[in-house]
Amino acid sequence: MRANLWVLSPAVIPWGRDHGAVRGLNRAMVRSSLVRFLKKAGFRSPEVWAYHPFVRDILDGIEIGTLSYHCVDDIAAIPGVDVARYEEAETEILKASDVVFVTAPPLAAKARKLNGNVHLVPNVVDPAHFATAMAPGPLPDDLARIPGPRLGFHGTLSAYKIDTDLLLGLAERRPDWQIILIGDEPPVQPGHHFAALRRMANVHFLGGKDYGDLPSYLRGMDVGLLPMRLNRYTASMYPMKYHEYLAGGVPVASTGLAFLQGDATFLEAGDGVEGFAVAVERQLRRGRLSAHEAAAAVGDNTWKRRQETMLEINAQTPARRGVAS
Repeated sequence: MRANLWVLSPAVIPWGRDHGAVRGLNRAMVRSSLVRFLKKAGFRSPEVWAYHPFVRDILDGIEIGTLSYHCVDDIAAIPGVDVARYEEAETEILKASDVVFVTAPPLAAKARKLNGNVHLVPNVVDPAHFATAMAPGPLPDDLARIPGPRLGFHGTLSAYKIDTDLLLGLAERRPDWQIILIGDEPPVQPGHHFAALRRMANVHFLGGKDYGDLPSYLRGMDVGLLPMRLNRYTASMYPMKYHEYLAGGVPVASTGLAFLQGDATFLEAGDGVEGFAVAVERQLRRGRLSAHEAAAAVGDNTWKRRQETMLEINAQTPARRGVAS
């Protein structure tokens, strides 16, 4: 723990959050904990960086400096979210924020309707960490026993994001290709989405892995997969794993996500089983990236450079409000 870093985890009631009374009580409990902490730590007019629009309610009446809203996904498009309440809260925080950061062009277009100080800052990667995938070394045992070519995906196995029908069709079309899925399935997700894939001999579920172990798995991948459904949620996503694949020297095959309209390098895209298979074939022919190609593909999309850019923008943005209200 750094001497100048604090983590505040206020107690809240974990059940009944759909009821207004419970939400109101939780809001009061969090605000009270925050006020006490700010006073004890000696903070005056702190700069607030929010990743969730409901933070706006907690700040009512608290003296703050700059309010920054960092919108990284279209959360309202996630199944089970109270869309009306979320969108109302996001509208309020977009109007109230001094600066807004977004990760994808569709998010920027939405935010600019309500705020004049919106900055597009795509997701980033720790290049030094993932570059170890290009260094010689052993493969994890559960991957080493799977023959190539290996097509890999890592991340949460969410059925509303991953096109399971596409992967099933790909596995049936090319039984010689090995599809590697690394990640956990959300516990509330109906199991039938991945059931058919589990029956395929060339589809391998390796479970969740520690972040520190991901490069060793990427070392054994021939193509990194972004087999995403095309829906409202994915229309506004900028997959962090895109740069993670590239930093590890792995070329990428994707469905036609909106972020591809930008500067997407070492990537082939195709929709439908046939189109996606063609994208994979092209990447298998080109082969893995060299260290020079990987560094060029990542470019300035690093945590350090992005942090410097965002803090510089923040420093140049004067706070419009002394008290959030």
